[in-house]
Amino acid sequence: MRGKGLDKNFILLNVGYAYHDADWNWKEVNSPFIRMHYVKKGRAKIIRDDGEQELREGNLYLTPSYVKHSYECNGVLELYYIHLYEDPGNELSIFELIDFPVEVVSSRVDLLLIERLININPGRELKHYDPKTYNDSSTLAQNIALQKKSPLANEMETRGIVNVLFSRFLAPATYKKEHLEERVLKCLLHIHRNLDKQVDIDQLAAICYLTKDHFIRLFNKEMHCTPRKYINRKKIEAAQLKLLIEDTSIKEIAFGLGFDNVSYFNRLFNKLTGESPGQYRKRMQT
Repeated sequence: MRGKGLDKNFILLNVGYAYHDADWNWKEVNSPFIRMHYVKKGRAKIIRDDGEQELREGNLYLTPSYVKHSYECNGVLELYYIHLYEDPGNELSIFELIDFPVEVVSSRVDLLLIERLININPGRELKHYDPKTYNDSSTLAQNIALQKKSPLANEMETRGIVNVLFSRFLAPATYKKEHLEERVLKCLLHIHRNLDKQVDIDQLAAICYLTKDHFIRLFNKEMHCTPRKYINRKKIEAAQLKLLIEDTSIKEIAFGLGFDNVSYFNRLFNKLTGESPGQYRKRMQT
């Protein structure tokens, strides 16, 4: 299964250089896009649920989308930032397939590539560094549109540079599904391709040629959660993105993701994100 599903379309949102002096201290950042950082000078921390990561000069750092994290900086910090939107379509996210390291040792070539990325994508730097100022729906949609309107030559070069930088993390990464049975992978693909419908557990078990109970035990063992929890999480992640980039009602979003009960959708969204869909959209648009 190595290499399957890894041809991903990354859309560049932001790229630039930032100078901080004990002012990179944002809390509970949670965005629908990937963050990559290159530390030019200084030290800081990225704090995630799975631990703290010290940021060191000359290294690259990767934070996947929808990973809640905080930053801690007590002195001068110079860094380059790259924000990427992964468009998986109806396929699995690359982060569903692979466990990436948070940190990799970089090289002078990587710095040159980042500087080149800035040069061919003018106007993509952040105007303000507070995540609340660029996590909003209009900014995200605007940046996606900008990249899609970029000249073909720049778009191809941008994609090449992004893929090279991403490959730095891929080299030491481990494949989550290296030993996963093909039938379980088929279930994961079925879920992602049918997020707009009600996904039936009995149907998933049939795809795996297993009884329902056996399937649930196998899925729980491989994915560390029940099939229903996985489905709900992916539907709510999709809802978060739709709330950001689509000008549609919460009811339409709920129905478009296979929920026939808006109240249940609201409760589930609140349970998994800590706020209602309306609160989430209002906060991200403030």
